[in-house]
Parts: sequence; structure tokens; C-alpha cells
Amino acid sequence: MGDTLLDRYEALLFDLDGTVYHGTRPIPGAADAVAHVRERGRAVRFVTNNAAKSPEAVADHLGQVGVPATPAEVSTSAQAAAVLLGERLPAGAVVLVVGTESLEAEVRSVGLRPTREHSRDVAAVVQGHSPHTCWSDLAEACLAVRDGALWVACNGDATLPAERGQLPGNGSMVAALRTATGRDPEVAGKPEAHLLRTAADSAGAANALVVGDRLDTDIAGAAAAGYRSLAVLTGVVTPRQLLDAAPGERPDYLAADLGVLPRDVSAADLAIGPRPGWEIELHDGVATVGTDGASTADRVDLLRHLCHVAWSSPVSAVRARDAVADEALASWDLH
Repeated sequence: MGDTLLDRYEALLFDLDGTVYHGTRPIPGAADAVAHVRERGRAVRFVTNNAAKSPEAVADHLGQVGVPATPAEVSTSAQAAAVLLGERLPAGAVVLVVGTESLEAEVRSVGLRPTREHSRDVAAVVQGHSPHTCWSDLAEACLAVRDGALWVACNGDATLPAERGQLPGNGSMVAALRTATGRDPEVAGKPEAHLLRTAADSAGAANALVVGDRLDTDIAGAAAAGYRSLAVLTGVVTPRQLLDAAPGERPDYLAADLGVLPRDVSAADLAIGPRPGWEIELHDGVATVGTDGASTADRVDLLRHLCHVAWSSPVSAVRARDAVADEALASWDLH
């Protein structure tokens, strides 16, 4: 067996919802995977676009789903936005906050002065999700942005997951302010590079692996930051989306779940590329899949192989050549 993922990287940057847990439900195997990463001496960071919760609250939630974590291991888009503001503004500058008290605390932690009302002293606006944001909050921010204040959005997520379904996220509120001002904010969270780089820097890691379930945030963010990425199939991404992924949203590695980490699987075995046990012929956009007679043919390997083919030449349809391939394709819903 070749070197494992943990042999190659100094830190693992884990997305949360869809990767480690689903809301209040832990994803099976995630706790053991994180524990194993720590046992191997690799740094762990939990990286979230959620700007509404403090690192302490995120760490507490992780503990409740069976993944012990310290606040120092949590990197939020609110922290990244505050760091960005601290780099761009002089100490003591006034920042108008649209978001929670946790975001306000992050602004204060980098030596800036938060406010909720516009005045001529406001140097910047920082905008993060809060369920209590209302028209008057956006109105104050609108005035500041129109007057030339630096505008930083914690993230541009149009929706956020909830038990009732997808609800309006920070990006939806950002869109309202964009319409009102005609300006675009600087974005601190994924898929921009700042949040992931801040997380890696906090771990002292020069090379980090981003682990997540969304191509448009986790994987695209890794590409923007110059890091390798592992996509897991426990959350949002579907096999069809993987085949159709744009160049900036293509993971380097693919796994069904985090359970591959404690097994110390070879990094080469998780990489996108041709896989033993499968044969794929491509003609006029149709990929025909069959087995090569091997005794076992892993279906995740099939998806790794299909991604390799599709990223070289578009695949519009996938067909099975034998019963084993038919069963694997049925499980991925790629017929």
C-alpha cells in the first residue's frame, strides 16, 4: 500500500453539515475518523461558513454529536471576515455589523469597534447571517456602503439547511444589499480562499486537505486556496454532479464517507482516475461500463473512474454492459 492521505497532509480541514453531521444527527464513522486523525498527529480544523455561531457554540454542538472539539479547532466565516477587516483597517476603526453578537465579538477581538448604526465614522460593513436581521439593519448598511465603506460578507450562501428544508441564507440578504447599492462585497467564506487559509494558518499547516460534501463551496474553496480536496458522498453532492463538475469544482479524492480515514487507505486508491476492476468505453457521449472479470469491483472506484473519463470528455449517459455494472449504476442513479 502506498502512502495514505494522512501521510501527505499536515492538517485536515473538515466541513461540518453533510460531512461530520446532519444537523443534530452524527454521520456514522465520523467521530472515529476525526479521532484517528488526531491519533496520527495531524491537526484538525472544523471549517464552517456559518457566521451566526461562536466557535464555542460550534465546538459544543460537535461534542453533542460525539465529536469532541475545542473552540481553537473551529474556524468560522465570522472569524475569517474579522481577520480580513483587521488586515485592511487601522486599529480602532468603526465597523457596522449586520449579524449576530458573535460576529460583533469577532470584530472586537481584532481591535476594531463594532456599531449597529451608520455614521460618518463607519469605515466598513461586515455582514453575516442572523435570523433577526431586518430592514432597518440593511438600511443602515446600505447607507454606509453607498458612502464608500468597505463591505465584507462572511459568506455568499443563498440558502442554509434546516430541519424544515432550505431557508434564506446570508447570500440572500447580501443580494438585497447588492441590489440596493450596486456594489459587490468581498467574501471571506467558502468558496473564496480566505477562510480555508485562515484555518490552515491557525494549525500551522503549509499543506492541508479540505474534506467536504459540496462542490461549489468546499471543493471550489480548496481549489481557490491551493489545497487538495476529498469529497464525501454523505451530504449534498451527487454522482451526476461529480461527473458534470467544472474544472474549479473537481475533487482530487473521492470516498463514500469519512470511514476511509481510520482504514489508512492508500492516497492513490482514493484518487480520481482509472480503477482496477472496471472497463469504460466512451462513444458519442455515452459511457458503457463493464467489469474486467476481477472477483471484486468497488462501486466507489467506478465513480472515480467515471469522473476521470467525464472530466476528459463530457458524458451525457452511462450504460451497463453486465450485471455487476448494472447493479453499481443503479446504486448511483446514473442510468
